[in-house]
Amino acid sequence: MSADPTNQPEPEQKGDGYAYLSGLGNSFASEAVPGALPADGHNSPLLCPLGLYAEQLSGTPFTTPRHRNLRTWMYRIKPSVTHDPFHPRDPPNPRLLADFHDPRAALATPTQLRWRPADLPPPDGPPELDFIDGLYTVCGAGSSFLRHGFAVHMYAANKSMDGCAFCNADGDFLIVPQQGKLLITTECGKMLVPPGEIVVIPQGFRFAVDLPDGPSRGYVSEIFGAHFQLPDLGPIGANGLASARDFLSPTAWFEQAHRPGYVIVQKYGGELFTATQDFSPFNVVAWHGNYVPYKYDLSKFCPFNTVLFDHADPSVNTVLTAPTDKPGVALLDFVIFPPRWLVAENTFRPPYYHRNCMSEFMGLIYGVYEAKADGFLPGGASLHSCMTPHGPDTKTYEATISKLGGPEANTPTRLSGTLAFMFESALIPRVCRWALESPSRDLDYYQCWIGLKSHFSHGKDGGYDGPATTGGDDKDGEK
Repeated sequence: MSADPTNQPEPEQKGDGYAYLSGLGNSFASEAVPGALPADGHNSPLLCPLGLYAEQLSGTPFTTPRHRNLRTWMYRIKPSVTHDPFHPRDPPNPRLLADFHDPRAALATPTQLRWRPADLPPPDGPPELDFIDGLYTVCGAGSSFLRHGFAVHMYAANKSMDGCAFCNADGDFLIVPQQGKLLITTECGKMLVPPGEIVVIPQGFRFAVDLPDGPSRGYVSEIFGAHFQLPDLGPIGANGLASARDFLSPTAWFEQAHRPGYVIVQKYGGELFTATQDFSPFNVVAWHGNYVPYKYDLSKFCPFNTVLFDHADPSVNTVLTAPTDKPGVALLDFVIFPPRWLVAENTFRPPYYHRNCMSEFMGLIYGVYEAKADGFLPGGASLHSCMTPHGPDTKTYEATISKLGGPEANTPTRLSGTLAFMFESALIPRVCRWALESPSRDLDYYQCWIGLKSHFSHGKDGGYDGPATTGGDDKDGEK
């Protein structure tokens, strides 16, 4: 594999054995065979080099302003249009949803929700579940038909995708593996994604997921009508949080073999359709553009935190955001809670009790989350919807305030061995009925706060003597 001979950086060889191009939002060029890219400045010459077909994949409308316009030109052995008609997939996946306006499929509830980790299917089955069959929707809002909204899915799979590729016409996938590596083949090339990394597959790309470690499970957020980008840094300045250079895109790789009966599975409006063709969709010999899949190692995130007192808002840990037209309001933020130093003085260091106009879906990749001593397990999830109160459980609160007055109260401590994340949205989600009825749902979740007791004291014996005095001329000391 080699880069385009124009002024392009050489691909970076990573320890996972694959070569990547570095940078988020860059315009890249990559060719698996030297000379496969048109060298005369044309995107669609009369005859492409090596007898290839030119095909453009657009991630935004053609007339989107240049600084937000996304597209990639692919030079492939056969064009992707060469397939039989699409038909509803048999069997379907009835637990996928992309339109959350139907209360028969998903319900609104302000109740705090938590789920235990889903069981992994056995390595050799049954059942045999690839990434498509193992994917199920938990909650979401809006509609892919209206190009506005989001969905949160989870997956549990034990089988690599063989002889088929997946294409999501509804939106972008942000995939967070929690257990088991994913080897993802895309039209732009291959990426190996272990737990602790994320991968974004933009809308419209065909891809296949292999499981080199055996069974895998994880989380997926999907956004309709928008794309992820780095958040603005504001007063933080020019550096910090996620750096554009740490996002890696694949380099060109292609498959030329004749593949009779190859199946394309397309998700469209939350339903699955299939079409067959006689070649692999991964027949792209070269490509160039800025609409590409990418992955990111979460250990490279540079967190910012308070260094004197109080607890920073979780928005300071945003890795990627999908903004809305309203400034500062996200369709979906991807936020992480990584290992870091806690140094704030005279401060309750775990996250504070909170009600939020945003809705928060949380997952745990490994370790113990700092605000939940019990019950929130790696591979599990929780949902705290708009204005639903949440915060540290009883055990965490009591353990934290017990340090008051002791030497540990202001001692810097390093939070280690943990990695949690949050999908946060301004939209109010509906929860799928199968998620509410799941045997993994923790029906006793509310009890983690029931033990919180009053520590209020005022006056003699903890009694209340009326409002505190405020000074002034009032001889009775009353207002």
